Amino acid sequence: MDTPSEDKYRIITAPGTGEFKDRSSKFIGFAHPARTEAEALNWVEHYQKLHHKARHWCYAYRLGNDGNRFRANDDGEPSGTGGKPILGQIDKLGVSDTVVVVVRYYGGVKLGTSGLINAYREGAVLALADATVGERYLTHRLVVNFGYELMGKVMSALSSLELEMAENDFGATPSLIIEVPRSEALATRRRLLAAIGEVYLEEVDEEFAVEGLDIVIG
Repeated sequence: MDTPSEDKYRIITAPGTGEFKDRSSKFIGFAHPARTEAEALNWVEHYQKLHHKARHWCYAYRLGNDGNRFRANDDGEPSGTGGKPILGQIDKLGVSDTVVVVVRYYGGVKLGTSGLINAYREGAVLALADATVGERYLTHRLVVNFGYELMGKVMSALSSLELEMAENDFGATPSLIIEVPRSEALATRRRLLAAIGEVYLEEVDEEFAVEGLDIVIG
């Protein structure tokens, strides 16, 4: 899997499928988005039930923006012939939060080690080619707590910096939440402090504070 940027990584946003035959065995590949291991395994179980007459249900998944959570399962095929080539195609496409299941209906002819590797690889290739690839953006939340006496300055700062509120609560103690790209969180907090405090950006250091204002990166 390619190294993701700090703010985004590649995923599939819509499922894909594809099938082909090799010496009487039929292979059907399915690719799905999955955020968790439980979600990935639910798809495996789904296709085991849907294709209960098949012989094997090999699968692989990779999860998370860093791609560190992954698994490849051969489901009774010779070691390394099913899950590993499927995972290889997920990684070749450079996506995460993705599970691919390749179902095999055995046709009575053994394919051998290289034949199985090629077949499961092809099942994954077809499923992933049919899926929709997109990006997932990583954000930080800036939680802005302030007194009503600062309401005008806070709203003016949001407008001038072209920031939008994701959530707000204007109860006894006003607060709002802004979502920004992960790499921009510290800089955005600093710009907000400068705008609300009505000072130059260069004046905002680690000790700078505005009375009645608290901005927390969450």
